[in-house]
Order: sequence, then structure tokens, then C-alpha cells
Amino acid sequence: MRNRLILPLIIALLAVPVGFAYVHWSKGGPGTGLYSRHWSPDPVQGYWDPDNFYQSTKIVEGVFKAELCIQCHEGITPGIVADWRASRHAQSEETVTCNACHGNNHQQLRMPTPDVCGSCHEKQHGEFLDEARYGFPSHVLAMDRAVDAKHFVDKPKAEVQSCVQCHSVATKCDSCHTRHRFDAAEARRPEACITCHSGPPHPDDETYFASAHGKLYLAEGNGWDWSKPLTKGNYKAPTCAYCHMDGGRHQVAHKSLWKFGLREVNPHTSKNQLLRKKWIKLCSDCHDEEKARQWLTELDQERKQAWKKLYAAEDVLKDLRSDNLLHPAAGERPPYPMDWLDSLWPRERIGFFEGQASVFYNVSAIERDYFEMWYFDNLGAYKSAAHGHSTGVKEGHRKMEASLDRIETQADALRDLVEAEQEAKITPEGSGDLWMKGAYTDYNREHN
Repeated sequence: MRNRLILPLIIALLAVPVGFAYVHWSKGGPGTGLYSRHWSPDPVQGYWDPDNFYQSTKIVEGVFKAELCIQCHEGITPGIVADWRASRHAQSEETVTCNACHGNNHQQLRMPTPDVCGSCHEKQHGEFLDEARYGFPSHVLAMDRAVDAKHFVDKPKAEVQSCVQCHSVATKCDSCHTRHRFDAAEARRPEACITCHSGPPHPDDETYFASAHGKLYLAEGNGWDWSKPLTKGNYKAPTCAYCHMDGGRHQVAHKSLWKFGLREVNPHTSKNQLLRKKWIKLCSDCHDEEKARQWLTELDQERKQAWKKLYAAEDVLKDLRSDNLLHPAAGERPPYPMDWLDSLWPRERIGFFEGQASVFYNVSAIERDYFEMWYFDNLGAYKSAAHGHSTGVKEGHRKMEASLDRIETQADALRDLVEAEQEAKITPEGSGDLWMKGAYTDYNREHN
């Protein structure tokens, strides 16, 4: 009995350092993240992740004082100098000049990162870093979430760059208050957020501006005093930052209950009830407390209806899997290229909702339809409900119902097809090249 306990314990003790060693090794390639050895950065990556990839220009040599930087750049890039002159950096008692952020050796210039900004803005930087304890989705973990995904390597390079352009909110501060003014007033306006928070699967732009809050902002926002802090009484209607970064807090996830709408949650847990109280308190800046509670309860009901539809679609796919009617069948699919664990311990599964790598490409049509139902239709309904866009809620659920009908119709057709193939003694082709063929993966095998 003792030997039976000792052997698993020894294996576990050995597995821990081996696991840490593997993770350390996996991050030692030309890229970053867990799959850094499988991709190489494009030059533009230096702007999206400057700590890891930015390289200073080698055209100019020398160590320069700030006055010379300004004198030269007034001729080369006058716009950034004008922005800097209009900024608090230039107008404060202790002027923040070029070298404070970029250094003064032109051969070793740096692109400022949150750590650089944090050397002065300690409170904001501390809040930003502390957001990691809330998990994802959050700004501070956005880049890690991108590069640590299995499908990051297999997506088209242009698509990957468009992803990290927004996920770079984790690696530089000018995503919200752009250089070289770094104006807090700019970050308080919704336009600062919709550069990234727009379109599927995060139609915050469309749903906010279609709401009563958004319409009021569009009608009157240009006359508001945006120099005021994000506190009660300063604004006639809330913006993104007022609700999600209340009081100027540099965290967007500290009240997050439904997260991104990607998973069903129980809003009645003690933890989520505390989060709900924070939302009710915030909404009570402008609304009656009981009305705020009722409105947020309606959001819970919308999510309950959405997940009822999604679970119905998942059940259809799981029944097809159980009856071996999907092609390739769950037990015949090769391991996903980046999933070494799946190579060692293959499991019969389909779709990302069962843990399969979420490449979304080179899968059967019915699986792709479920993905679009979950990632586009569902999130459109969720964002509409959260932001008060009633027409968007109706449209999102209409699309979900249409997707469910389409999935059920395809399932019936698959059953008929398999029955006809069996009668005709037709054997479908093998699945050995799944993940490896197609317009996306063919291109990426050559260019990543």
C-alpha cells in the first residue's frame, strides 16, 4: 500500500520542476508566450509590445539633451512636439521632457511601457497591475491571453497583428490616452475605447451609441467639461470610463460579473452579489436604486435565455458526436499541432466548448455555425442588454434562434447523409490532414 502511494508522489514531485522547465524553455524563442518558438514577430510588433520587440533607430548617433530633441523634431515631426507642448508633461512645474520617457542615447531609445509611466504615475500603475487578480478578460492580461493561445501561431499573420494591436493595451499606456498629449480628458470619452471595442465579438461601440446614454452623449457631449473627474454629478450621462473605471480607477475588471458573456455564471453567489452591489451603487449615481437593481436582474434573465439556446445547440453537436455522425469523428481527429498534451493523451471531443483548440477553421460547417452563434450572435445580444440597446437584444436573439434552427436542420441532413453512405457502402476520407490544410493554415506554415 505504501509503495502505491510513494510512486505517484515521486511522479508528481518530478512533474512540477519538469513543467516549469518546459514553460521556461517554450518562452525562449523569437516570439513571446508559450509558443514563442513557433512564430517570429513582424517589425510592427515593436510598437505593440515594445518591451520585447522595439528596436531604436540606428540612423542618428549621439546622446542628446531634451532641448536638442525638441529642436530637431519640430522640423521632422512637428505634430508630436505640438502635442507635447499642449500636454501636462510640458506645462507642469517639473517638465517631463523626451529623455524621461525615451532615454537620451539615440542608438538605445525606448518606447515607453507601463513600467516607464509607472515610475511617476505610481497609483495608476499599481491599480493596472493589480487588475491581474480578477483574471481575464482584463486589460493587464490582454497580451498574455493573445500570445498564449494555441491558435495564435496558426492564424494568418495579418490577423494576428490586428489582434495584438488591441491586446497591446497591456503593454503600453497610449491605447487610451494617445501620445504625445496623454490627456486624461481624451481617455474619459467613449471614442478612446471604441478603437478596439467595436464590431463582433465586442460591439460596445454600436450598442452604447444606440442606447439612451450614448444618444445623450452624441447630442450634448461636445459641450461637457471633460477635465472633470469621473465622479457623481460631473457628467449628464455615463461613458465607458465612467462605468468601468469609476473614479478614474485604472481597472476595467474590478466589477466584472458576466465577464465577456462567453460563459454562463451564477449571479447569485456571494461573490457575484458583492459585485452586483458595486454596480447598483454606481448606477445609483443617476438612477433610483431599486430601478437599477431591476434593470440588472433583467440582464441576468437575458443571459439565462441566451444560454438556454446555446446549450440546446451544444446538445445537438454532442448527440452527433455520440452517434459518430460528425466527420471527422471525434475519435479520429489528429491532435491539434500546438497541443502536445493532446498528442500524449488524445480524447474524443469536438468543438472548443469541449476543450478542443479554438482555431475555428478547418472544422465541419455545423461546428463553425455553433462558434458564430456563440461568439457573434450571443455576444451581440449580451452587449446590447448590458448597454441598454433594446433593438440589439431582439436582433441578437433572433440571430441565435436562426443559428439554432440551422444547426438542427444540418444535424438532420447529416443523419440522412450518413444513412445513405452506409447503404451505398461509401467510406468517407480519412482525417489525417485536419488542421493542416486550408487557405489559412497553408499560408501560415510558410510565413509564420
